[in-house]
Amino acid sequence: MIARVADHCFWLGRYLERAESSARHLQVTGVLALDGELPRDRVWPPIVIVSGQEADFVARFGRQKMADSEAVQRYLARDPHNPVSITRTVAAARENARSIREVVSLEVWQTINELYVFLGSSEAERMYEEDRDALFARIQRSTQLCLGLVRGTMLHDTPLDFIWLGVVLERMSQTARLLDVEHHALVAAGAPHPVLETALWLSLLRACSGFEAFMKRNRGKVTGAAVASFLSLEPRFPRSVRYCAGYARQRLAAICAEPAPKGEVRSPPGGVPGRLALERLEDLERWLDGLAPDSLCGAKVHEVLTHVVTEANRVCADVGSQLFGYGPPPSVQMASQ
Repeated sequence: MIARVADHCFWLGRYLERAESSARHLQVTGVLALDGELPRDRVWPPIVIVSGQEADFVARFGRQKMADSEAVQRYLARDPHNPVSITRTVAAARENARSIREVVSLEVWQTINELYVFLGSSEAERMYEEDRDALFARIQRSTQLCLGLVRGTMLHDTPLDFIWLGVVLERMSQTARLLDVEHHALVAAGAPHPVLETALWLSLLRACSGFEAFMKRNRGKVTGAAVASFLSLEPRFPRSVRYCAGYARQRLAAICAEPAPKGEVRSPPGGVPGRLALERLEDLERWLDGLAPDSLCGAKVHEVLTHVVTEANRVCADVGSQLFGYGPPPSVQMASQ
């Protein structure tokens, strides 16, 4: 498999996951803004910070606009100059799929293309103005359908491994950033009314599609420590940091492994391209396994999640340099949150 095709597969997965996550976060935040009775400067700034575009937003609109719901939503959903807006992200996913039409199935291509055409239509603009919740729900369904079609209509071989490697690395980073920013904001704001605090933690779970899974796993009081532990360390929840790290390691190991007779598994030797990224994922997985669920409280949460985001970025840099030929991986620095 040539590096160009692998690169497009990897970024197709990342962009699809990013679009779905952004739409879900915008939808949940909009509901929270209506029902939570919170000040606007508590609701909207975190979503800009999670996107990684705080500096760009402030430079263009000013810091006060981070509390403006309309400015934030249009910036993250429709702004053509924001590289991580939903419109730009779906366009990037479509371009990557178009570049590898010989790899993705017809059903996958049609679904991505239909979403791209829809977002550029007057119907999408009308839905944005009149029924934003329905628009974000439609984007989520389309991206989820596309990811399901990737599994259900493509050969389960190396291109699929690269797509899902991109998906889970993006998902791991998104979950860690979202939990870190929201947890920090809630702790910094002091102890709110217990009912409001519960509503905020449940909103965070919904933003990660984890509400029902959490309630099945934790039949008791919803606390910050329980939510942080679930989203970070629950090995059975497919959006938790721990699950994503393990699944990314499996996919990268399959990519790097040497051919073996049926029924045998061969670990990739040290000199195989991608081995450095694989070792980094293995170390991260072991480190997460060594964390006690009840240890995720207070400042420990930020420490853990900062490490996760940093390592996820380094894995992506290593994959790019070793498998796609990007050159030496750049230094990775975490912006202060």
